[in-house]
Amino acid sequence: MSTPTRSSSKPVRGQGQWALGYREPLNPNERMKKDSDGLEVRQRIIDIYSKAGFDSIDPGDLRGRMRWFGLYTQRAQGIPGGKTAVLEPEELEDRYFMLRARIDGGQLSSDQLRVLASISTDFGRDVADVTDRQNVQYHWIRIEDVPAIWDRLESVGLSTMEACGDTPRTMLNCPLAGVLSDEVIDATGVIAETVEKYVGSPEFSNLPRKFKTSMSGCTDHCTGHEINDLSFVGVVNADGEAGYDVWVGGGLSTNPKLAVRLGVFVRPDQVSDVWAAVCSVFRDYGYRRSRTHARLKFLLADWGPEKFRQVLEDEFLQEKLPDGPAPAPAAHDQRDHVGVSKQRDGLNVLGFALRTGRVSGTLLTQVAELADRYAQGRIRTTAQQKLAILDVADDQVEALIAELDALDLQVRPSAFRRGTMACTGLEFCKLAIVETKAHAQDLFTELERRLPEFDEPIAINVNGCPNACARFQTADIGFKGMIVTDAAGQSVEGFQVHLGGHLGIEATFGRKLRAHKITKDETADYCERVLRGFMDRRTEGERFAAYVARAEDDWLR
Repeated sequence: MSTPTRSSSKPVRGQGQWALGYREPLNPNERMKKDSDGLEVRQRIIDIYSKAGFDSIDPGDLRGRMRWFGLYTQRAQGIPGGKTAVLEPEELEDRYFMLRARIDGGQLSSDQLRVLASISTDFGRDVADVTDRQNVQYHWIRIEDVPAIWDRLESVGLSTMEACGDTPRTMLNCPLAGVLSDEVIDATGVIAETVEKYVGSPEFSNLPRKFKTSMSGCTDHCTGHEINDLSFVGVVNADGEAGYDVWVGGGLSTNPKLAVRLGVFVRPDQVSDVWAAVCSVFRDYGYRRSRTHARLKFLLADWGPEKFRQVLEDEFLQEKLPDGPAPAPAAHDQRDHVGVSKQRDGLNVLGFALRTGRVSGTLLTQVAELADRYAQGRIRTTAQQKLAILDVADDQVEALIAELDALDLQVRPSAFRRGTMACTGLEFCKLAIVETKAHAQDLFTELERRLPEFDEPIAINVNGCPNACARFQTADIGFKGMIVTDAAGQSVEGFQVHLGGHLGIEATFGRKLRAHKITKDETADYCERVLRGFMDRRTEGERFAAYVARAEDDWLR
């Protein structure tokens, strides 16, 4: 998909939009990308940095271009959250890296999972995270080991290319694509085609900011199409043809926005071209002046879907797309595929909850072995920090559930374990203000003890900062990390509370109670108090988000 030719008089400064003629970089990040494309850093890592060590890394590569291959310096140990906003990057960073392996669609074989596991055990101190973008993320990675890690990944068809950076990030798909009988359409092929054509291409390696994609025909809408930059959502048109409805401009962080429908119907054979056209609109018209204003959602907010569709069709596709239907509502309230699901071939999927995504290479190796022993070696990552094993025969279901349970991997978890997510947090992230992973695990364990009778679906998302990596705005109970003042007047780790967020019909972001903040030590007490109030006051069949929408502030404080 090439940039169309446009008549242009003189360059327009504006927001740094390329399509309006202004190409001169307006901030250091844009200058860094103009000086050297992010994809070019790979060879420097192999030839120079991995041999000469951390101190040899050019600062522009270290804090910029290395992200194009999934590498961020991790937070130095022992720096409190109160220092996050006052220290310079070089003061916050360690000499180790976070490394993200890209897993488009969340599809893995047992051999691939073993390789992912070996990287954790051999290079990452046996620590790994399954993320809410279907990736596996490592910590404690040395620059000297990166080429060897790449060799292992590439030997089984995986990579870290464009797992971070101003690029097309990992593309989400339903983890059960192709196996469930009720799916609208299997998006596996269109994702593979799009990744093959465009990931790693210089055509899209310099976007204004990150670009998040979802392609799915899941009836549960498990990939959260409402909060991606671009989503293809399975639908059936009036002629009975299965294809995709297109949503654009979703995103969270400090200025959350829900995606909007373009109202078009896209056939499967058109998906990669339409993807490239939308990405091209973002590349050429996206705002490059300010990093905080550079996501696609801001362009959509200014243009609206009608203008966006017009520019997409006239300037980039050079054809009109037909109007199409909206997707049906999600089939289930929970979009995580946890539990036992029947495949169309009569076999079963077992989806199971981790401990807020935190695993180890040792544990992942055991999962791969179980997938081979009890099934056919197919494993999936989900967009909710969960895992699934496919192709389990009926007579093997309970035995595999017992094996997983022995590893503390639960197919039938409590509502609290099932619904709790957490970002990386203060332990490794340079942006974080509070610790999250261990705290979220302690929180759901304590709530299981205090409220064993609670069985409603409940999403509790714990974030270490305002950037929403664990999607606190869309949770029933969302915690945004911050420094707060406790009863003794001391500055301590704490959270701002967001309540009643949800996606789907009448999607909304969580209700932020004015000036309502709690300390980290108060989170279990707060959740218990609010959830007991919900159980006492709810109406028949009422979900927590609906309760919050009508609740008085005093009920929620």
